[in-house]
Amino acid sequence: MSVSSDLVWYVAYGSNLHAARLGCYLGGGRPPGGLRTYPGCRDRRPPRRDVPVFLPGGVYFTGESRAWTGGMAFYDLALPGLVAARAYLLTAGQFADVAAQEMYRPPGADLVALAVAVERGSVAVGPGRYETLVCAGHREGYPLLTFTAPWRAGDVPWNPPAAAYLGLLAAGLAESHGWAVDRIVDYLAARPGVAGRWEPADLAATVRHATAGTWTGSDGAV
Repeated sequence: MSVSSDLVWYVAYGSNLHAARLGCYLGGGRPPGGLRTYPGCRDRRPPRRDVPVFLPGGVYFTGESRAWTGGMAFYDLALPGLVAARAYLLTAGQFADVAAQEMYRPPGADLVALAVAVERGSVAVGPGRYETLVCAGHREGYPLLTFTAPWRAGDVPWNPPAAAYLGLLAAGLAESHGWAVDRIVDYLAARPGVAGRWEPADLAATVRHATAGTWTGSDGAV
């Protein structure tokens, strides 16, 4: 697992559900509606393939994103239900560089803690957001890896996500799982940080725009 060319599944449950948004982590660039430009990975090739997956647990929104404003998505295994996610087959080096950019660190170094995460199920490489690596099992012999925060959903105040960010989640769910608008709305509406914080009509409009292929990422407008 310390070898950069080893293959792993990167499991995305937030904005990287959207393939083009993940492309900014891999190849560099700024996604529409975002406030941050990404340097990209050492290996800029696209994922070998991707598959829709479900993880036990839930997603909630907290904090304030420097890239999007509003709350960010985090994974909590202890929440009830299932998380709709997308697994991308990357090299371990690509995963390390994606993780580094999520952690606001410069990409370019292999992540030796991957082996520990696979062995133990999780490991913290720092105290901050997206600095806890989680191994959610294996698929086709490759580990399913993601990252989240060290705290639990109930330990922090929830914060609603911005329209641009939530739109990427919606578009990614349509891309990867093939869900219709109503199912995406129901899924997102139940997430802590969205529930009771987003007006149902605004959420439905954002999902419709995002899944219609007309998403611009700017305040939910097209």
